[in-house]
Amino acid sequence: MNKADLIVGLQWGDEGKGKIVDHMAQNVDVVCRFAGGHNAGHTIVVDGTTYALHLIPSGVLNPNAINIIGNGVVVSPENLINKELKQFSNLQGKLFISDKAHLLFPFHALIDQAKEKMRKKAIGTTGKGIGPAYADKVLRVGHRVGELKNSEKLTSKIISYFETNKEFFDVMGVEIPKEEELLKDIRWYKENLESYITDTTQLVWKLLKEDKKVLLEGAQGTMLDIDHGTYPYVTSSNTVSSSSCSGMGLNQKDIGFVTGIAKAYCTRVGNGPFPSEDFGADGDKMADVGREFGTTTGRKRRCGWFDAVAAKYACRLNGVDQVALMKMDVLDGFEKIKVCIGYEFEGEVIDYVPYDLEDVKPVYKEFKGWDKVEGVREFDDLPSEAKEYIKALEELINTKIGIISTSPDREDTIVR
Repeated sequence: MNKADLIVGLQWGDEGKGKIVDHMAQNVDVVCRFAGGHNAGHTIVVDGTTYALHLIPSGVLNPNAINIIGNGVVVSPENLINKELKQFSNLQGKLFISDKAHLLFPFHALIDQAKEKMRKKAIGTTGKGIGPAYADKVLRVGHRVGELKNSEKLTSKIISYFETNKEFFDVMGVEIPKEEELLKDIRWYKENLESYITDTTQLVWKLLKEDKKVLLEGAQGTMLDIDHGTYPYVTSSNTVSSSSCSGMGLNQKDIGFVTGIAKAYCTRVGNGPFPSEDFGADGDKMADVGREFGTTTGRKRRCGWFDAVAAKYACRLNGVDQVALMKMDVLDGFEKIKVCIGYEFEGEVIDYVPYDLEDVKPVYKEFKGWDKVEGVREFDDLPSEAKEYIKALEELINTKIGIISTSPDREDTIVR
């Protein structure tokens, strides 16, 4: 029986997982999404055409691949139908949604936005309703995708929940929906999604038993993990490799080769600590050249230098076998390139990620920049300075860099 290979983000998300999933998906039979919601976004460029994906796995661009949205995902039917399915003519037989995945409704987004406004110091969420949807799941008052099959019953349960918690919704400024309008929406969700809904746990077990090649696709990044990231400035789910088991119905023996994704520099969206952030011209240049704007929100990303301390932590946490280093071309033309190799913390220099990153200062090592790597497809053709940079990162994070991306295009990828 085959094992499922896995792709996971090593930074604060937005590492370029979409391109690598798309690249690897050309040689697999199944691509699975195991966590997160439509707050995540992958931008993939194929032959000059740009695709923006939020819930649908990146394997959708392989005409022969099956794509599975697992039970660990919170699914917004409205976003899935209106924004993603419309990009494709027909995904019947190619897309399957877990009947155990939890539903995310428009009122979850309203609660999310209201809570963010009420905080003295905003977390910087996307406002898409991910946190409230996961909260409902944990509080055992949520609703699962399989419930769409009985629209009337689901509508009645949601209205009852609103009426029982009216005071809470009043404080949030969220109106109780009219039953007939809610029923109409849920019937529309059912009409558009019912043919994709199935028991994906049984499906993925069956596919692995048939020796199909399965690829598990993570969302966001390790430093946004609810347990292991920069809490409370994190997402509302577990993003590390181990969460793929609970999010798909697998066990640890089912997991095979793990690829961690990291940019050749570092970015972060929203608030929270970012030790290697550059507030000057270099950070601005990375943002401009790298087009660092969120796929989901359009927000400008904060930019800085590669954080080898955090990356080494993430590699160990996820059991990474190889790293895919993305966006090397964004650093083209920099005279000097810095890498964070340690933190100043409580009067000493440390080489690990502490409990709280708020009060650390980066310790940098400088490297000589290079002229141009954009479009290079062979490692031997890279400038010597770029090769030295890559080899230095490998030593710092104690993990092989097996894939190097030199442009957004699918073909501009070095495999070592």
